[in-house]
Amino acid sequence: MGRMQSPVKPLSSAHAARRGVLPAPHGFTAIELMVVIAMIAILAALAAPSFNSIMERWRVFKAVKGMESTLHLARSEAIKRNGLVAIQKLANSTDCSLAKTNQEWSCGWQIFVDSDNDGSLDNNEEVLQITPAPKNVNIIMGNGARFLRVDRWGQISNLGTAGIQFSPHPTGVSSPSTTRLCVSSGGRIDARRQAVSCS
Repeated sequence: MGRMQSPVKPLSSAHAARRGVLPAPHGFTAIELMVVIAMIAILAALAAPSFNSIMERWRVFKAVKGMESTLHLARSEAIKRNGLVAIQKLANSTDCSLAKTNQEWSCGWQIFVDSDNDGSLDNNEEVLQITPAPKNVNIIMGNGARFLRVDRWGQISNLGTAGIQFSPHPTGVSSPSTTRLCVSSGGRIDARRQAVSCS
């Protein structure tokens, strides 16, 4: 029988260095890193347009949901308080300059108890909720009103059949994310993508 050979033990790094055997290098070369970075940059450039579209859709969705919540709260408060509840746009401020006309509500809005039924918040009237400006969303009140009045039955007056239009800024109404919020005479709230009216 032949003699069994003992297994070869791996050289320690110090012993390997003395005998001229160096361990294989680990990591990436500069060229490999540059190729990976270039590939990431190309993929990011290809994905940017679709990512912008997703962000626009999300901003519009949040603004629409904020207005829906406002309309529900205003209706319930008006029924509870026997009417005299209004929703009023917030004016331009140092933080927002997207509400230059009566129909532009892009700087936010507030619900308040409209004791004198004039559609304007007075010093002695109670504010029920303030909704801050949604980021980079144009909001156009279809009938050009600067306020909405809610009666004792929860019906919203002076909204009209044009509804409320939401579009991303600065893309505008050409964006597929543009949404119109419609409120029926019975109080049903309906969000319609790319609709030109509520009729």
